Amino acid sequence: MRSAMHTARSAAAIALLVGAASAHVAPARHGVSGSLTGRRAVARGAGARGVTRIALAVDEPLLLRAARGEQVERPPVWMMRQAGRHMKVYRDLCEKYPTFRERSEIAEVSTQISLQPWEAYKTDGVILFSDILTPLPGMGIEFDILEKAGPKIRALRSAAEIDAVHLMDPDEACPFVRQTLGDLRKEVGNEATVLGFIGAPYTMATYCIEGGTSSSYLEIKKMGLNEPELLHKLLTKLADNLAEYACYQIESGAQVVQMFDSWAGNLSPMDYDTFSHPYQQRVVQKVKAKHPDVPFITYIAKSAALLERMSQNGGDIVSVDWTVHLAEAREKMGGIGVQGNLDPAVLLGSPEVIIERTHDVIKQGGGKQHVVNLGHGIEPSTPEENAKLFVDTVKAYRY
Repeated sequence: MRSAMHTARSAAAIALLVGAASAHVAPARHGVSGSLTGRRAVARGAGARGVTRIALAVDEPLLLRAARGEQVERPPVWMMRQAGRHMKVYRDLCEKYPTFRERSEIAEVSTQISLQPWEAYKTDGVILFSDILTPLPGMGIEFDILEKAGPKIRALRSAAEIDAVHLMDPDEACPFVRQTLGDLRKEVGNEATVLGFIGAPYTMATYCIEGGTSSSYLEIKKMGLNEPELLHKLLTKLADNLAEYACYQIESGAQVVQMFDSWAGNLSPMDYDTFSHPYQQRVVQKVKAKHPDVPFITYIAKSAALLERMSQNGGDIVSVDWTVHLAEAREKMGGIGVQGNLDPAVLLGSPEVIIERTHDVIKQGGGKQHVVNLGHGIEPSTPEENAKLFVDTVKAYRY
């Protein structure tokens, strides 16, 4: 274990590096520098009724403004899986609450875990600590998450099993989600944006049909090839439920929603267009019909070949993994916002490398509607001081 003296020296060295890097960041442009607190930030945009929105910057957090495409003084930053095993406070809490469902379905515990990275790093986003499978019992699909083996579900393979899937009542199935999101809004106020999230229909169907995680996804692909109408029926039911669940999160306090289509990157373009994209669109359309001004982010791992398609699902931002140059991704996708895309492995590098690579990602982002994030979830072996350095580096930057 490191000594307190060594830790203090490391922290001082990192602070010097961030300070030195901050002296060389891009100069302020377009009249934006420092904090906007107390000044008007004008967001001209299409609201539900085409009304120009004028808000005091102090009234809304940075990430929310950036996600809407408003002019901001710096990019906001958070990390996928930021609440989790890389943090000692989380690992300590696991001893008291040993199962994932305890940690995610006891509202007070979920709130505490959601806040841990914000309290440690002051990220601009605080995301609900939960799992994409959380709404499944409300649809009649039971599951469990084993600590080492991961999710386990009784596989849905027959017409009768898929017919039994029904529309959920989120307040009955997930009241802890409402409480957690409401408590998070109270805790962070306007210092951070509260994010909710859902799984996308295809990824949720993958878990349901495979019965858990898979390395090959052959069962769902087999159903798509041999019984496509059955798969479409399940995807439609999941899309309607997930849209309802996303709206429930927004109405409970989420200011931004991210949809994870984690396994869609394993599809051919033809199958993506058939089984993934239309159901992403269905979710987004239903959510936007109720909450047109809430930014909607889509993430797919291994998505380099799908970027143009992802940008057409009706959402506001595409979260890009690290295998794509962010500026090239923007060029492919047109005017849509971007999130990402630092390789999580960079946070295992030296402070100098972390700062250099982070600045590169910011510059690639283009200075508008860019939420800085990792290209995937943070690695459990990431040192906490490196995660903090990443966040501090972004927060020290000015456009």
